[in-house]
Amino acid sequence: MKTMFVAFLAIAVISVGANLVLKQAGFSSQERTLGANVQLDN
Repeated sequence: MKTMFVAFLAIAVISVGANLVLKQAGFSSQERTLGANVQLDN
């Protein structure tokens, strides 16, 4: 049972860490496809 809780904690830490890293790296679809000729509605 202890091993399962450690695995769940590891999944949570990896997920949060990956989310933060990808946000800093600019891998969102909006940032990838946004060009100079694109207008976005506010």
